[in-house]
Amino acid sequence: MSTPAASGPNLMPVPAPETASALSEGERLINVFIAPSKTFYDLKRKATWFVPWLVLAVASWVFVGVVAQKIGFRQITENQMRLNPKAQERIAQLPADRRERGMEIGVLFTKAAAFAFPVLALLGYLIIAAVLMGTFNFVIGTEVPFNTSLAIVVYAQLPRIIRLVLAIISLFAGADPEGFILANPVASNPGFLVDAGAHPALYALASSFDIFTLWIVALLGIGFACVSKVKKSTAIAVVFAWYALITLVAVGFTAIFS
Repeated sequence: MSTPAASGPNLMPVPAPETASALSEGERLINVFIAPSKTFYDLKRKATWFVPWLVLAVASWVFVGVVAQKIGFRQITENQMRLNPKAQERIAQLPADRRERGMEIGVLFTKAAAFAFPVLALLGYLIIAAVLMGTFNFVIGTEVPFNTSLAIVVYAQLPRIIRLVLAIISLFAGADPEGFILANPVASNPGFLVDAGAHPALYALASSFDIFTLWIVALLGIGFACVSKVKKSTAIAVVFAWYALITLVAVGFTAIFS
């Protein structure tokens, strides 16, 4: 079978999936870290996402269990509140009984969100997959099915497992309970150099330059390049543009409401 020819400056030939050996789910998981193109080319043959999502979910629940044991959800909630000085000021003005009741509700919300995170994340992956599919199909001019787009998005999240493992190690090594932020548990970004309570917007911006997040952005670009005719550099640029836009909006909201 002949290989499709490139048809533009941002396009590249895509190897026909029939010519490559089919990968098992285990091989797909491993290759995301050592040879990501192999995994993403294989998704063109058969796009599945449940196994990587389940692996991510189990890793997340283990992490949350360790956090509950080593830090506690009340401390996590208090740490999170310090990221929003305005909200913290409003709570401090409440009577003691209402303040304690509000803290109890906050702890319950934090615990529920932490254990439900894999499901909430899946909803986010669905949205990301739809946005990227629309961008590549209707703006770039490719033909990526939604199920393939979703599979790319979920497999690209696997570096988060390394981040969770490092966070678990830091917890067992004696991480400072009062400085532990659930959403930013390891020093993999410049956010750790910023006082989050004093400069919330700067903290949000600095935290966005996270090694693992940028790794995921690169994997997303590689994935869409592998299942379409788009060059890897172009695909990565498209994904990064979306990430940069979302980051700027998030930082803006943080600056306004913190």
